[in-house]
Order: sequence, then C-alpha cells, then structure tokens
Amino acid sequence: MKHIFADYYPLHFITTSPEKIEQLEYLKKVTQGFLWLPKKIHNQNLSANFYDSSLREHLVNIWSNSKCIVFCLTLGAVTRLIAPLLTNKKTDPAIIVIDPAFEYVICLTGEHQHQGDKLTELLAELLSAKAIITSASSNLNLPAIDSFGYTFGWEKGEGDWTKVSANITHNKPTLIKQESGLNWWYQNLPINHPFTFTKTEKKAQAMVYIGVNKAPKVDIPVVSWHPRGLWVGIGCERDTSPILIENAVNSILAQYNLARNAIASLATINLKADEVGILELAQKWQLPLKTFTSEELNLVDVPNPSSIVEHEVGTKSVAEASALKAASMSNLPENNSLPSLIAPKQIFKQEGLKGAVTVAIALSNLEYNPRQGKLYLIGTGPGAIEYLTTAAKTALRDAEIIIGYGLYIDLIKPLLHPSQIIETSNITQEKQRAERAISLSQWGLKVAVISSGDCGIYGMAGLVLEILANQNWDGKQTPVQVFSGITAMQSVAAKIGSPLMHDFCAISLSDLLTPWDVIEKRLHAAATGDFITAIYNPRSQTRQQQIITAQNIFLQYRSGNTPVAIARSVTREDESIILTTLEEMLNHPIDMLTTVLIGNSSTKRYHDLLITPRGYLGQS
Repeated sequence: MKHIFADYYPLHFITTSPEKIEQLEYLKKVTQGFLWLPKKIHNQNLSANFYDSSLREHLVNIWSNSKCIVFCLTLGAVTRLIAPLLTNKKTDPAIIVIDPAFEYVICLTGEHQHQGDKLTELLAELLSAKAIITSASSNLNLPAIDSFGYTFGWEKGEGDWTKVSANITHNKPTLIKQESGLNWWYQNLPINHPFTFTKTEKKAQAMVYIGVNKAPKVDIPVVSWHPRGLWVGIGCERDTSPILIENAVNSILAQYNLARNAIASLATINLKADEVGILELAQKWQLPLKTFTSEELNLVDVPNPSSIVEHEVGTKSVAEASALKAASMSNLPENNSLPSLIAPKQIFKQEGLKGAVTVAIALSNLEYNPRQGKLYLIGTGPGAIEYLTTAAKTALRDAEIIIGYGLYIDLIKPLLHPSQIIETSNITQEKQRAERAISLSQWGLKVAVISSGDCGIYGMAGLVLEILANQNWDGKQTPVQVFSGITAMQSVAAKIGSPLMHDFCAISLSDLLTPWDVIEKRLHAAATGDFITAIYNPRSQTRQQQIITAQNIFLQYRSGNTPVAIARSVTREDESIILTTLEEMLNHPIDMLTTVLIGNSSTKRYHDLLITPRGYLGQS
C-alpha cells in the first residue's frame, strides 16, 4: 500500500508507551513511515528509530521535515507538545492523534493544507477505528475550498480565505466564477450546497474565482484558484540579462491581467536550453522548462512569423510557436481542441540591461497538472461492503476519481465522499473504462478502477495492464497497484460449506472474448480431470445454449447426483442459493448474476452444506 501513503511523506509515528508499539509498528510497516520511540524502551526486535532527547526537543528536530506527525498519546499531552511549534497552517505539518485504546483517530491540525482529514480516514480504516474530523467543510459534505484545487494541480491565489471559508461554513450564498479549468469538482455537491454559479441566481456574500486572470476586485470577500493553463514562450538574444527576461514576463502578465500562479511552464527553442536568464527564471518561479527543435516549431502556425528569426535559428517563430506547442501537449485524449494565443509576441528591451527578449503567452484548454497520478485496480468482492478488504477500502478512500460499472459503484456508495469524482459506464464498455482510467492517472489523478469480486479474475486488472504494456509503460511512472477481492466462487463456497477443499478451476461460458470451441475443450478437461468447477457468466438473454452444453459435457464424466450449487447475488440483498444436482440444475433459474458450482466425484451434500473431502480421514 506504499503508493497510497506516498503523498503524506515524510510521515512520523510517535509513542512513549511500550504497550502501543505493536499497533504503531503495523502502521509504520503499511505506510512505510518512520516510528520514533524514546531510547529508554530500546528493543533490538523493533524496526524503529530512537531519540535520546526529550520528546519536546525531538519534535523541534523533525518538525520542519514532516508533512504529518501521528501521536499515540493523550490529546492533552499532544496539545501541550505542539503548541509552541505552531506558526503557520501553510507550513506546519498535519497533526493526528490516535487515542491510547486505538478506538479513535483524531485530526488535530492540517486538515486541508496537508490532507490531514484524508489521512485520518485512511489510518482509521487500517485500525478499524472511528475517524474524528472536525473541519466544517467535511461535516457539511463540501469540498474544502482552501485545498480542493490541489487535486487538479491548481495554484492557490490571494484572497480572504478566512472570511470566504466562514461564509461557506454558515451556508451563505457564495458565487463561483470559473473561467477556466476542469469543473468536475462540483458535479457531486450535496443538494443544499451554498454555491451559486450566476450573479442573478442569489445575492452572493462571497466569491471564489477560478481562472488564469487575477481575482476580480469586488465589494465582497473573494479568493482565487488558478488552473495552470498559461504557457509562456520566450525567445531572446544570447546572454540576455536575467532581470530583463523576468521584467518582460511580468510586464506582459500585468498588461493582460494574468496571474503568475496560472503559469504551467516556460517554453523555448532547444538552442536556448542553456540560456542562463531563462533557466534562472524557471528555477526562481519553480516552473518546468519545455524546449523544442526548430523543426517542431516550424510546424506550428503563428500569427506573427519572422523571416529574421527564421534566418537566425531555422524557424519562423520562437516565442509564439513555443507557447502554442507547449500548450497543445495533453494526456487526455478528449482534449483535442487547439490552444489559443492570448498574448501575442512582444519584444522587450531595457536601458542598462543587456540583450532583448520576446515573450508570448498561450492558453491551453486543459490545465497542466504537475502531480504524479496513481492507478488503483480494486476488487470490491461479492457485493456487501463488509466483504471488502481493508486495503481495498483504504485505496477507495484515497482515490480522487472512481471508474466502474454503475451497479458495482452503487454497492460501495456508503464508502465514497462528495469530493470524489464518479464515472459510470455500461457493462460492455470495459476497454473505454480502462483507457479513460489510464489517461486520467497519467494526467495526474489518483484513479480507482473497480471490478466486482477480484479485479484480476475476469475483472479489469488484466485489461488495464495489457493496455499499459501496449503503450510501453515503464512500470514506474504512474504507479499501478492491484487490490485483490473475494471472488464469486469463494463467496459462494463460504456460504455452502467447504466445496473447494480439493483441486478446482473456474470457467467462463461467455464467448464474447473467447471462442466457444476453446471453452468446450476446457469444460471437457475440467470434467475429465475431476476438478470442482465454478462456472461464471453461465447464461445471458442472448446466450442460452452454453449452460446446457456444459451440463451435457459434465454428465458424460460424472454422476447425475453430483452436488451443484446455483448461487445468485451472494452477500447482496437479493441473495439466492439453491443446492441441487448436476442432473436437475437446469430446472432452476440461471442468469448472468449466477455462479454455478459443480462438485467433483467425492463432493457430498450434508444438510445444507457441500463438503469435498481433502483426504485427511484416509490417512493412517
């Protein structure tokens, strides 16, 4: 589960009680964080770090290098320890407290800035404890207005965050003015949310501006988020003054009322990849630098080509072409519209500063997301939530977007929260779901793809990995993690005793992806090999004959009295399990939600159970 907790590193666990070490060692192992203990309880069997000083002094040492610190101490003790260290919620680590009985996980500080709320939920899931979240937005099922944009790689702008947040908390009308960036964040808002999206809808008492411009000046409290949609193209003479380059970019931003926080990247020709002034600006503003060959730039249509520039560097444009070329780079296949040049090139010179610089700015239709996405392939089990593994639940809570067949998402709805984006599709659209999940994760989102049962058994895991392999995925960028689930034959077997105690196999009767003659060979092999056999996808509205053929094949090799279980929607509200025989099995309803379990030659029925002997009683 290391990929789930990577966003919370450096993550520290602290206790002073020997009795609590075992549980914290478990958390440390799962999250790959650091466990800190006082040296007085040193034990060579512990995989922990030890401190010689007082805990108060130790906190001073790790404070600035921590994103989150988790204490297993009393709430009062933690409050007194951290009080002198708290300075600014933007830089202070999230503080989480686990009560000594491991019944509650409490988010004390850093709820939004360092995702303390989410980490609290994840740790509570691992411990089967109750998460205590006190932030107002969480209790109102609203996105945290001061942190939700980080999901899409947006940059936080200026504004009165305290007043706007308070306005939302008190459910007062808050105008959302979104001019650019993805609007997925408000698709799952609760019905009674306080947001308005047009000026005439309600009299707003606060505003949230989302766009590449500077926040508008209004007579109500306003805050701003800036999707990173601006791509700044730069061309310059060799050894142009770094000050001139920075002044030029600032000048054109001010002229067009654009926010520096909305810049996705600087861009130029590869001949300028070592230009000191451009490199210094990229480093100072913490921006990536994209470079392109003259051949690549020559393919870009620009409004202001220059024959002089073409003579000098082999392309008719550097600033405009670089900006447009960089802005057109997107990982989402549906984003096929062209970027626009919102600030045509301007040439800047300044007395006393060496050189000359040309600047242009393009606006992309999809914001740049610098975050590394993740892909979680999750098996949700047979249906009931209690049958999900702890690891699967934790991954579901961590995901930012969940993709799956609508019925399967409905079954896990109690685990989801409003800030998550949900995308459903029909049961036959597996390839589209896989491709969509891959593109979103490569763009920068944490994506969960769900399958019922086990995602690696007739589920989505194989398809997603196959597509990634065809894309020459390196196995590292966009980390992928597979979470197993209880598959149908296991859940059926548990309901009816122990039919899988000897060798068994699973066969799907769907010939949509597998030729029927291949399926028939496998049925013969399973029957002749005396395997207990689970039959998946036994019958659909258009596919009626296959289950009849399967029965005939097994009757060639096994007695008609062989026990058979016909199980439908196991663990769900409409669960139905019928115990019958191989000869009588077709006298009962069978459809696509049914799993048929055929016993082997030694399987016996005992009351309402099926038992397949393993052979222990035959040992001397």
